[in-house]
Amino acid sequence: MFRSGRFGKPAFRPATVAGWFLLSLGCWDLAIGTAAEEAPREFSRGVLIRFEGEINPMLQQYLYRKLDEAKAADADVVIVEIDSPGGYVIESLDIAKRLRDLPWAHTVAYVPDMALSGAAIVALGCDEIIMDPKAMLGDAGPIFQDEHFQFRHAPEKVRSHLAAEVRELAKSKGRPTALAEAMVDRDLLVYRYTNVHSREVVYRSEDEVAADPNPDQWEQGELVHESRKDAFLEASGQRAVELGLADGTATDRQALAQRYRLGDNLTVVEWGGVDTVVMILNTPLVTVLLFVVGLVALYIEFSAPGISIGGLTAGLCFSLFFWSRFLGGTAGWLEVVLFAAGVVFLLIELFVLPGFGVAGLTGFLLLIISLVLAGQNFILPETSGDLDTLTSTLLVVATSGLAFFVAAFVLSSYFGAIPLLNSLALKPPEPESPDAPDQAARTSSDVMAEGIAGLRVGERGVAESLLRPAGKVRFGSRPVDVVADGSFITPGCPVEVVEISGNRVVVRQIEETVGD
Repeated sequence: MFRSGRFGKPAFRPATVAGWFLLSLGCWDLAIGTAAEEAPREFSRGVLIRFEGEINPMLQQYLYRKLDEAKAADADVVIVEIDSPGGYVIESLDIAKRLRDLPWAHTVAYVPDMALSGAAIVALGCDEIIMDPKAMLGDAGPIFQDEHFQFRHAPEKVRSHLAAEVRELAKSKGRPTALAEAMVDRDLLVYRYTNVHSREVVYRSEDEVAADPNPDQWEQGELVHESRKDAFLEASGQRAVELGLADGTATDRQALAQRYRLGDNLTVVEWGGVDTVVMILNTPLVTVLLFVVGLVALYIEFSAPGISIGGLTAGLCFSLFFWSRFLGGTAGWLEVVLFAAGVVFLLIELFVLPGFGVAGLTGFLLLIISLVLAGQNFILPETSGDLDTLTSTLLVVATSGLAFFVAAFVLSSYFGAIPLLNSLALKPPEPESPDAPDQAARTSSDVMAEGIAGLRVGERGVAESLLRPAGKVRFGSRPVDVVADGSFITPGCPVEVVEISGNRVVVRQIEETVGD
């Protein structure tokens, strides 16, 4: 300020007035320029994705599917409306990095109520954070469940790694790194620092200032009370804007659309029908039903050779299982490959190497391993939570196996008396009446039934079709459905009956001896 006179009284001069006028214009231009830089960009098409509930692999995959839909709709701004108390650490970090690195759209985290714990980390990955003034953000300290099912703070190794990840997220979007770190480190104290030269205000920890090349240029101010000792930083929407963690406030979606000048070009994407089906199929009860129905269908398929209903039903059940796990985020191609390999080994055991040896045991174990891995997002448990998940998955598989054995026993005992299934069982013919039609006029099913009823262990016939192991054998003039006990039997080979169990006839090839 220009002054004259002994006592500092301002002098009224035309030059001084002109200087003030020019200075005012310059400040006005500077203010306009700053406002223009801070004003949100104008977008042509926006998609708002509702993101609520506990963050887990299923919610993670749900968000990824909706992001793909937004990309297909040519959205240039994606608003993730977060209302979550948090969830799994790994999934939260993966989602935050996915949003941070999204190349085709501007990302906005909108918090109408709360984004705590892992949800706060997700918000840090977005280009902007917009909050309701009363919404809450922060409190992202990692916790775990110990062997006594008590929740405890994670060890220092986990906290330090997460703190580094959170700092990097905040730094990539120009947010105060110390405040972001205070969300996960309850021992970190953050102060308001002022640059003694430029009067710039920043929020830093004492360690950050000490690491500055010129630490003396920073004047320490008051402690940010949200980062007090033994407390994870948590701030309201209004306070988050003051601290520089959030970029603005909006009380509803309409205000949000106006902020980005979207008008009617904001599409809201919420939980849909496919997401509900995936959620239902991932519940333990439905998983058990899929396993049991699929295994029983396979049992019926092998009990009634030549009928494909059982095989189709089993294929449908296991396809639904893996499809739901794919979309639920717990299964990948590894599980599918293991399952397919298990099926191949079992087929080898049944059709190539009869009995129950190494191939059969290997196939059975591969099936179990694939089903267990498809129900969890890890291979080996590392935490007590992982151990609980593994225990739950094994319980589902064991329950399914027990239910299958009970169902198989019931089917083997009452197969012919169960409605719908009794039509698959071959029944003996009625006693012939004097006016019964001759053999040539009888249906093939009657002939087959008579053949099964009249067969005895040791009776011999000739393979009419390839037995692998199911097929047809002709006993005299009677074609009968049988199952081979051994390797494939080619047509024309002599066979003999070795076992008759209900409608199941087991034969084996007769080794012919050639005389001299």
